[in-house]
Amino acid sequence: MSATPGHRVPDLGRARLAGRELGVDIDIAAKLRPFERHRWRSGDTPHPTLQLDDVSGIPFLVDIAGVEEYQHRGRLRAGDHDVYVTVTPEAGGYEPYCRDTLHMGAPEHLVADPIGPPIAVARACTAGATHTRLVEIARAAGGMTVHPYMGIEDVWELAAMLSVDSRSPVRVLSPPPPVTWIANDKALFDELVARVLGREALVDTRISRNVAAIETDLRMLAQRHDRVGLKRTRCASAMGNAVFASGDVHSDRDAAHMVQEFLRRTEWPDGEEVLAVAWLHTDLSPSTQLWIPPLGLGEPRLDGIYEQILKGEEKVFVGSRPSTLPDAVNQELGTAGLMVAAALQELGYVGRCSFDHLVTGDPNGEFQVVFTECNGRWGGTSTPMSLLDRLLDGPRPAYRAQDVVFPELIGASLPDLLELVGDLTFRTENCQGRFIFYNVGPLHDHGKFDVISIGTDQDDAERGVLEILPKHLGL
Repeated sequence: MSATPGHRVPDLGRARLAGRELGVDIDIAAKLRPFERHRWRSGDTPHPTLQLDDVSGIPFLVDIAGVEEYQHRGRLRAGDHDVYVTVTPEAGGYEPYCRDTLHMGAPEHLVADPIGPPIAVARACTAGATHTRLVEIARAAGGMTVHPYMGIEDVWELAAMLSVDSRSPVRVLSPPPPVTWIANDKALFDELVARVLGREALVDTRISRNVAAIETDLRMLAQRHDRVGLKRTRCASAMGNAVFASGDVHSDRDAAHMVQEFLRRTEWPDGEEVLAVAWLHTDLSPSTQLWIPPLGLGEPRLDGIYEQILKGEEKVFVGSRPSTLPDAVNQELGTAGLMVAAALQELGYVGRCSFDHLVTGDPNGEFQVVFTECNGRWGGTSTPMSLLDRLLDGPRPAYRAQDVVFPELIGASLPDLLELVGDLTFRTENCQGRFIFYNVGPLHDHGKFDVISIGTDQDDAERGVLEILPKHLGL
């Protein structure tokens, strides 16, 4: 069993049994059979890796400014002899920065012609010069590994196509789609957590498929809790959430209006499950970050526990920092995360995974940890965490990772940013400097980018984002 130092190693037998039982109930073995040929195993012969950040499987991300540029986060995992594909061109100066300042090797970057929405990167890899080049790379190397942001259907279809066209084995380092959606569908994930840890490990939740039942669920929860919410099952970053004061749900008519407006805004397809939930009073929303190897090739590994930086009543994610919660809370979070990860592993999950939690009560006294959702993919916390692991030897320092928006920087470039920050730019060769920049594609059009601020302690890391960086940018 792998765990971070100081964390109790849980007994995973019950969790594994729960995962196997759910697998039998939903006949997961039959559902996984079509993907067997392309499933990644740790013992596979090393091949070039195709890094692919295709976020098209998550609804409503089009509402996020500059989301079509997020696909360049795949570069952060790519190194020598790898390839990464995007539909949009890289921001000026980005590749020299990754190669020469961060020393992340020199992978091949292919810019594909779009097929459908610009965020559908895997689909864009199935035709034209990009597809031809990927086939050449796989054939020359005798195989390829595809490492996607998320194991959606388009990614696995691409792997099958590349394998046939190159006459070489192509593996996918992610869970197959049937397991990807157990993790990323909030209703299915709730069922898994309940089987592993019991309903008390979840927020008070009701799940329904028709409008009248959803309205009833909202009213019933409003009688027991001060605030209530509605959630679509497959959205991320609070894009499919709505929050209401229970005092506003006075009548059947109020509930009907709230539900119908939510369903209209989120373009709900008739019959899809919707969660009505208690919206708990807490600002503590930590996440547990895990790596899950193939079943039989090692236990899930707890890579870190983080405090999420959230904005607004809907709690939209904007960043993260290493947990400063009491040891007892971190212990409970780590144990719960490893238990559910073991159940997912039994179902066939492989790769990066994280869980979002809430902590209620007194963290220094009586508290409760509950799950809210699973992110069965790479994300806004795991990406900077893994980048630091790549750039630094030894334990991670105190840091804060966040996307920031400065309208005054619209029209600026990455070289402009680096010039303004100067010696505070982190350099891998001597591990000097404070700031690491990534996801810089939205900078020019939106004044938006992501930054890691390294500090001598957590307060210093916070000051980096909130005070030092704006000052150096002249803001």
